[in-house]
Amino acid sequence: MMKRILLILVLSALATLGARAQDSLNLARMDSTYVGKSILSVIGPGAEINQTTQVRQALYNYVSSNAGMAVQGYRIRVFYDNSPQARVRSESIAAYLRAQYPETGVYRSFESPNYKVTIGDFRTKDEALRIYNALKGTYPTAYIIKENINFPR
Repeated sequence: MMKRILLILVLSALATLGARAQDSLNLARMDSTYVGKSILSVIGPGAEINQTTQVRQALYNYVSSNAGMAVQGYRIRVFYDNSPQARVRSESIAAYLRAQYPETGVYRSFESPNYKVTIGDFRTKDEALRIYNALKGTYPTAYIIKENINFPR
C-alpha cells in the first residue's frame, strides 16, 4: 500500500516537473551555455528544496521498510583467527574499531572454529578503500571482502 502511495506521489511530481521542464527545455535549446552542465551547477549553492511533510514521510517510510533488506556491498575483514586467544582478541579489536569509527558498523562473528571482525557497510569498493588505507598500518592482514551489507541509512 505504501509503495503505491509513494509511486503515485513520485509520478505526480514528475508530471508537474515535466510540464515545467518543457519550458526549461525550450530555454535550454536556445541557450547553448547549459549544454553538458548539471542542473545543480546551474542553479547554484543557494538553492532551496521545499517538500511537503507527506513527501518527507513517504521517503522515510520507504527507507524504514527496506532497513532489514540485504544489499550487495563491501566490508573490510580486519581479524580472522582460531587460536585460543581469538575470542578475547576479537572482542578487543571490535571495541577499538567501534570507538575509532562510531559511524561505521563493526561486526564480530564466530564460524567454527574462527572468530571474525569486519567493519563497514560500503556500497562501493572505493568507499571501502578509504577506511582500508587508514587501517592497513594497524592491521596489515586486513582485506576487503564482498558480502551482503545492511541497507544504507
